[in-house]
Amino acid sequence: QVQLVESGGGSVQSGGSLRLSCAAFGYTYNIYCMGWFRQAPGKERERVAAIDSAGSATYADSVKGRFTISQDNAKNTLYLQMNSLKPEDTAMYYCAAGNGGSCPSRTDFAYWGQGTQVTVFS
Repeated sequence: QVQLVESGGGSVQSGGSLRLSCAAFGYTYNIYCMGWFRQAPGKERERVAAIDSAGSATYADSVKGRFTISQDNAKNTLYLQMNSLKPEDTAMYYCAAGNGGSCPSRTDFAYWGQGTQVTVFS
């Protein structure tokens, strides 16, 4: 089992920055792919960014150039640096981890954190 704990959410003015963290606990040695997802009220969940164990990252078009995903394997921690935030970035952000296939399109994200709220006001 793997437990994921997110932190770093909050409220920020449009144009500001936040950094989310996701600490992983448990049997993390076989995790191949980790990602950040978000869901706003009334909207479907969206994959924001993902990174595989080799450090190869992918991003949703809506956040390219503004968000950066990274990982510290020594600390078993995943990060999401969010810059130039917009009101439309407001959502609950979730960390997820999984294995299988290519990351992230065919990854089975079996493990999820509880989420951290990000609110961007204009």
